[in-house]
Amino acid sequence: MQLIEVKQMKSLALAYMGDALYEVFVRDYLICSGKAKVNQLHKAAIQFVSAKAQAKVLRHWLEQTYFNEEELAVIKRGRNAKSGSIPKNTDVITYRYSTAFEALLGFHYFLGQADRLNELMQQAVDYSEKGVNKSDR
Repeated sequence: MQLIEVKQMKSLALAYMGDALYEVFVRDYLICSGKAKVNQLHKAAIQFVSAKAQAKVLRHWLEQTYFNEEELAVIKRGRNAKSGSIPKNTDVITYRYSTAFEALLGFHYFLGQADRLNELMQQAVDYSEKGVNKSDR
């Protein structure tokens, strides 16, 4: 797709795709690394794909001024998107930041920017392995 078309996509559509992409990336990572037994994969994946984990990664990146203006605009749109429902196990702010995280991934996917997409997902996994395991338990 062209940039103009992707910029006009609904943030929740970008987030929907970003959610699926990150879920597959994390599953692949866990299986290939042997970090979890097969019957424990879902529990292991949650530390990466939960709204809390995704929001924490995005907040960390925002503190590091890690994004260009275009990415910041996508993040802002994703964060401000109104979904109509919030999962019962998280608060509204956390959910909005996780939606922004997923929208950013979907944005890069639809633009065909596989290198940046993979870079973001790998860095998110790396950060979650270090940060979520130790400080949030």
